[in-house]
Amino acid sequence: MSVVAQIAVVLAGLVHVLIFAMESVLFSRPQVYRRFRARAEDVATVQGWAFNQGWYNLFLAAGAIGGVIAVHAGNAAAGRPVALFSCACMLGAALVLACSDRRMLRGALMQGVLPLMALLAAITF
Repeated sequence: MSVVAQIAVVLAGLVHVLIFAMESVLFSRPQVYRRFRARAEDVATVQGWAFNQGWYNLFLAAGAIGGVIAVHAGNAAAGRPVALFSCACMLGAALVLACSDRRMLRGALMQGVLPLMALLAAITF
């Protein structure tokens, strides 16, 4: 896997760690739940969903970053597919988000651009 792809994978993973923190740890803060288009009166209802979704994002980040670590540990045959599958899932989720609610396009771009770059770099370089 090229250095460019590895950097994009790790950055995509770090973005998803941040999303985990926002959804699973910090969601009750107004500046956070508003980013997800939640209203104050709905936070108690949707916080459980956000908490669960945050863990999905953390697991995707672990796959991406863990895959790159495996590549550097000499196990590219296992690490590369895990890292790229994680990025493909991140990109898929970003596309679903963008298509399901146009108001979330900014979030979808934040979630999907780096995984797309990683996938393109992996097949190009």
